[in-house]
Order: sequence, then structure tokens, then C-alpha cells
Amino acid sequence: QVELVQSGGGSVKAGGSLRLSCTASGRALAAHVMGWFRQAPEKEREFVAGIVWQGGSTYYSDSVKDRFTLSRPNNENAMFLEMNNLQPEDTATYYCGAQVARVGTYDVWGQGTQVTVSS
Repeated sequence: QVELVQSGGGSVKAGGSLRLSCTASGRALAAHVMGWFRQAPEKEREFVAGIVWQGGSTYYSDSVKDRFTLSRPNNENAMFLEMNNLQPEDTATYYCGAQVARVGTYDVWGQGTQVTVSS
């Protein structure tokens, strides 16, 4: 089965940068799409960015476009989210997810990691 393990996160000042990683373990990843989501306290989980696993096409929400970059170097079973010019509004718990059983449905999730941005 596919398992996702996250690392990275932390606290930075506004304008700073952080890098998140998400690694698939257990077996070769069979996901169609992988992505990043975030959830602030008392808010619903929202989409941040996604990548097609075969081909590498990426997609971003309007709130992070031109600031965040999703990558999968050397076609490894890992993806990274480079977050630049972070703002307090980016503060949330960030989760990586994968569409495994069905295209269009994120059904496998990482454990989450906290990102805190201060003014």
C-alpha cells in the first residue's frame, strides 16, 4: 500500500521561505495525482498545489501562484513544496495527499506539518 511521510515546516517571519517534502513509502507509488492542502484553525481544508505524477504538470491555487513551487526532482517517489514570500495568511497545517484508488479523489494522506508565519 502507499504511505506518505512528510517533513519540513516550522516558523518564519513574513517574507521568509520554507520547504516541505512528502515521500511515498512501502512500494512504488501508483498515484495518478499528488498535491498539497492546508487547513487553518476552524477552517476547511483547501487546495494549494498539485502535480500529475506521470508528466509533471503542476497546478496552483490563485492564493499561492508565483510564490510556491511544487517539484518532483529526478522522478523520485517524493515531492517538494518551495514556499517563498510567506505571509501570515499562509499559516496552517499543511498536508500532502495522493489520488490512488480513483482519479479525482485524494484518498491517501500524510500526517501533516505546521507552518507558522509571523508579521
